[in-house]
Amino acid sequence: MDVTTSPWRAAAAIEPARFAGVRRQAIFECCKWDPQVEDVATLAPYPLVLRRETWRGLAVAAEALAAETLAAEAELVSRPELHTELGLPRAIRSALRRAGRRGAARSAARVMRFDFHATPEGWQISEVNSDVPGGFNEASGFTRLMAAHFPGTEPAGDPAGRLADAIAATVSAAASVALVHATAYTDDRQVMVFLARELEARGLRPVLTGPDHLRWQDGRARLASDAFSGPLDFLLRFFPAEWLPNLPRTSGWTHFFCGSETPASNPAYALLTQSKRFPLVWERLLAALPTWQRLLPETRDPRDASWRYDEGWVLKPALGRVGDLIGVAGATEDKEWKVIHREVRRHPRHWVAQRRFTAVPLQTAEGSVYPCVGVYTVDGHAAGAYGRAASRPRIDHLARDLAVLVERESNDGQCRAV
Repeated sequence: MDVTTSPWRAAAAIEPARFAGVRRQAIFECCKWDPQVEDVATLAPYPLVLRRETWRGLAVAAEALAAETLAAEAELVSRPELHTELGLPRAIRSALRRAGRRGAARSAARVMRFDFHATPEGWQISEVNSDVPGGFNEASGFTRLMAAHFPGTEPAGDPAGRLADAIAATVSAAASVALVHATAYTDDRQVMVFLARELEARGLRPVLTGPDHLRWQDGRARLASDAFSGPLDFLLRFFPAEWLPNLPRTSGWTHFFCGSETPASNPAYALLTQSKRFPLVWERLLAALPTWQRLLPETRDPRDASWRYDEGWVLKPALGRVGDLIGVAGATEDKEWKVIHREVRRHPRHWVAQRRFTAVPLQTAEGSVYPCVGVYTVDGHAAGAYGRAASRPRIDHLARDLAVLVERESNDGQCRAV
């Protein structure tokens, strides 16, 4: 695409010696403890620079999507007849039925991330991360470090800061905030430590804990540990909702779905729209979803799509994350394809087939890549962006983290190029 018409461009790469310093800062200042996965350096030495009008358009689209998502979610909580169609586990369907009868868990500081891809026909989205979106270290910390090296640009926003602000606005000063996560996973821990620093900067008391350490009394969350003992004022959950049934009953994990008076970001019923099978129930909802219908490719139950012989379909697990087990012809290894095909045939209700779009590649200092721009919303307002780029048109755990910057607007209303 020509730079005069393209919605983005890759700026020149920072020279290696200077970028080594940025990388060290990302590790120690931004808790980016996994700067390399296998043989891949995860931090790209060049940023993705969006035109100012491009960012405005993406922000407007993300805010419309967030409003539609929340409307659909509110309806789906009380529509248990649709939960099986979403591919949700039985234990979660049971918890959701109780939420429909007795009231859903209290929600606050709602955060989502919508993943946008540029195509020859315009922008399209591949999914929403409405349950436990990640990428805060990169979208806020690493992006801020990169912006300092590219005059005339600025970060698209500060998702971590905006989320911390939203939590601080919900609770009183010095409130206790439990950052609930899988404590054994370093890639989860680094996100929680980074967000804990943001909360501390706002005068709150963050407590890092696993979900199995929580206890509940009259609908209020409590914690008894060496680090903290007593009632909790807020729950920041970074533990996928579909993992909750694996916890012991004593953890009271169903409170994340129903019965909790302690506000949470996000409540576990966000899984209703996180499911890739969400589009399969649209026609049975009263909620209007015009932005979703415009931006998401056609999505079907695998039994209703010709994916076996038509390479124009992408296969996705209903509750998949981080690009795992996504079947894209030409971008998925043969061994993995065989596993995907077998699982789709055996368990079609746990998968979807989605029309494949043609992603527009971006020329960078390191060759051609396929970028994805994840736009965050916090309480319905655009809050920043998280970039990832892969050498093939499939964004998975090997994709590189990409700082997303926006052309800074000058006093005369013109954008300044890098």
